[in-house]
Amino acid sequence: MKKEKQQELSRRALLRRSAALGSLALPSLGIANDAGGNVQGEHSHQQPSISGNAEHVISIWLGGGMGQIDTFDPKEKGDPKANRPGAYYDSIETSLDGVRLCEHLPNVARLMEHVTAVRSVNHDMIDEHAAATNRMHTGRAVSGTITYPSIGSIIAHERGAASDTAPPYVLIGYPNVTRGPGFLGAKHGYLYLTDTTKGPAGLSRPEGITMTRQQRREHFLATLRQQAKNARGPLINDYEQVIDQSLKLSGPEFNRVFELDREPNSLRDQYGGEFGQRCLLSRRLVEQGVRFIEVSHNLNFLNGSGWDVHNGGILQQHKLIQEMDIAVATLIEDLQSKRLLDKTLIMITTEFGRPPEFDGGGGRGHQGTAFTCVLAGGGLNHCGAFGETDERSQKILQDPVSVPDFFATVCASVGVDYQKNLYAGDRPVPITDRGRPIKSLLIS
Repeated sequence: MKKEKQQELSRRALLRRSAALGSLALPSLGIANDAGGNVQGEHSHQQPSISGNAEHVISIWLGGGMGQIDTFDPKEKGDPKANRPGAYYDSIETSLDGVRLCEHLPNVARLMEHVTAVRSVNHDMIDEHAAATNRMHTGRAVSGTITYPSIGSIIAHERGAASDTAPPYVLIGYPNVTRGPGFLGAKHGYLYLTDTTKGPAGLSRPEGITMTRQQRREHFLATLRQQAKNARGPLINDYEQVIDQSLKLSGPEFNRVFELDREPNSLRDQYGGEFGQRCLLSRRLVEQGVRFIEVSHNLNFLNGSGWDVHNGGILQQHKLIQEMDIAVATLIEDLQSKRLLDKTLIMITTEFGRPPEFDGGGGRGHQGTAFTCVLAGGGLNHCGAFGETDERSQKILQDPVSVPDFFATVCASVGVDYQKNLYAGDRPVPITDRGRPIKSLLIS
């Protein structure tokens, strides 16, 4: 009896892993899959999962640490010269009563019925940007034994692309391991873009290679593949799928997405500079069928320090805030005009926040105990602001949201089962480290 039980357990484990390998290969290659990701893994909780109706995520990353007290959670104004803690700017009213934003966010302020500033996000990271960046991409602390996947790779893994002519995950701006697939494997990584007007270098036809010559090469490749068809095994089949997807992505249908000059000049001007053009490209990638797009706002030259406003970096911080305001508001309205806003969740995240006190140079340090991340669109029940902090935006008074909770909300909104376990070898790994979504945003 004991031997039979062991055999049954082994059989179930084999079936579970076989289903994972067989059914999740296609989404990783950008081939459409709307099965919701219930193929691999087991539930880590017993309660039914909540699921939204969004189909895409545009993740805007503010590298350096956006100060919540100077943007989406403004408080009484302070004075760095008098060493009086508080906001650096005045606040303004928004389209929702009782919700105020920084004076440099007027465009987002008039659209707050589509936005929720989650003001009670928190974690235990303070000093290390790299560790906090990892936390805000994977939902976990750095581990010495396992490399966790990013939320972008998880959503790409679970949902695949929405079209067979698009990759599931595109990164615009700043590649590193924290954005990567971790133990899910390279197939679930991102396609990295360095230029908003051109596709990835590896998928573009090199200069000097004519279309005729490329077609001859493809014909020769097809001949080799046909001759080798009897030698195929799992690895060869995976390689074949990668080739097929690469050929699709190198073709004109996908590469037209980078032709921003097809957009009206008035719209391109409305989006603004480099960051705005990245946001415009993200909308075009959504239309093409990309499931998850990260757009990095890492343009440090605007104020000399980016969002990491120690010392004098804070003096020109308003330029970053204004650029974000213009681009994000335009993205919301652009998606709405194309009837894509309810299907596209915009998330704005950063390493950590900033304390109300000013440092010796007039800037601010780091604060992980309370900071703001933002959600917009995605068919959520938006309320302008969720969570409450004290009069200094330093302590959470109501509705704390952990990073796993925030990630569970994002996953739920796009139909990913946040309660599932994935597997790193034989080790079960909960998708969101047992996070709980913000129910009021998802349930009417």
